[in-house]
Amino acid sequence: MTAPTGTRPAATRSSASLIKAEAPVLAHNYHPLPVVISRAEGVWVEDVEGRRYLDMLAGYSALNFGHRHPALIEAAHRQLDALTLTSRAFHHDRLAGFAAALADLTGLDMVLPMNTGAEAVESGIKIARKWAYDVKGVPADRATIVVAGGNFHGRTTTIVSFSDDKDARAGFGPYTPGFRTVPYNDLPALEAALDETTAAVLIEPIQGEAGVLIPDDGYLAGVRAATTRAGCLFIADEIQSGLGRTGTTLAVDHEGVLPDLLLLGKALGGGIIPVSAVVGRRDVMSVLGPGQHGSTFGGNPLAAAVGSAVIDLLATGEYQSRATDLGKVLHAGLTDLLGNGVTAFRARGLWAGIDIDPALGTGRTLSERLLSEGILVKDTHGSTIRLAPPLTITEAELTSALSSLRRVLG
Repeated sequence: MTAPTGTRPAATRSSASLIKAEAPVLAHNYHPLPVVISRAEGVWVEDVEGRRYLDMLAGYSALNFGHRHPALIEAAHRQLDALTLTSRAFHHDRLAGFAAALADLTGLDMVLPMNTGAEAVESGIKIARKWAYDVKGVPADRATIVVAGGNFHGRTTTIVSFSDDKDARAGFGPYTPGFRTVPYNDLPALEAALDETTAAVLIEPIQGEAGVLIPDDGYLAGVRAATTRAGCLFIADEIQSGLGRTGTTLAVDHEGVLPDLLLLGKALGGGIIPVSAVVGRRDVMSVLGPGQHGSTFGGNPLAAAVGSAVIDLLATGEYQSRATDLGKVLHAGLTDLLGNGVTAFRARGLWAGIDIDPALGTGRTLSERLLSEGILVKDTHGSTIRLAPPLTITEAELTSALSSLRRVLG
């Protein structure tokens, strides 16, 4: 196994001192693991004291291509030397090519570039409501959007209004109306919630934050059919599940489903710059007119250059194939751990949610034990941990991480 290369400046402060220095000046909206990373390359990161760690989280899929992928870094450097920002008050020479390539990659027609995943979700909601009023004929201010229980679409005020995560929601009201929640992976419940006011169904094809919950075969196709019958939109939030993570370009590709609106982010920026987008059917996206939505930084030249380089990587199919092939190794390794500290797991491609026997500790405890083994993961919901390594990981590195998991499970 290899580590970050090059000359590393000597550490001037320890991890402990740097963590302590953060406490009085940073808002306490995160509870990070006790490691301070200063360098990274590929699947490896290095802390300020020179210790190496295998990154098995990949920035919640923002680093699908690893840290500092050479093609992405080159694209960023090249653009930094030319043009970084114009705002959308003017045209620039990178945007049309980026939008056309992204539309082609996804099989849809038009692109609304934004910055963060939450912005993409908010934008999708706005487009769906505008479409409901202008095209479907829903009376003003009556549009509803059906969402799934256990969802995670971000933490803006509107998004937490339809979250059932108490930590994300409690204390931030009053909440935005217009959402109906049904159980995830329950097609009859979803169909029963659709009516003449329904603008859209907004779901994650795989629920990542909930523990990598994978729906039954046919669920996504059923959602597509139900929304078509009801005359409403299907919005797929692929911010975590998309762009190669599950072994296909999009998670909906496993069922051959094409949504009306697709939400992308995270890996679209290559781990370099925030890049997100709403990609959709022309007749739906065309409801937006000048002045009705926008972003100063959305679609900026640097973002378009990096995003285009990401699309070039995906266009080869190499990373989707790697996720498929190495996903089999991951699945086999986790199967071997069932009954040996692992009570259940869910995996698709290089993405897994692993339920640990609570008698062995919480997900946080297991994450800290893996940290001591040089493996970075993240917990969610009690005794569940998630694995989402860069798609550039080797079989040997993946096997080593699974061996470390076996050791900490004892």
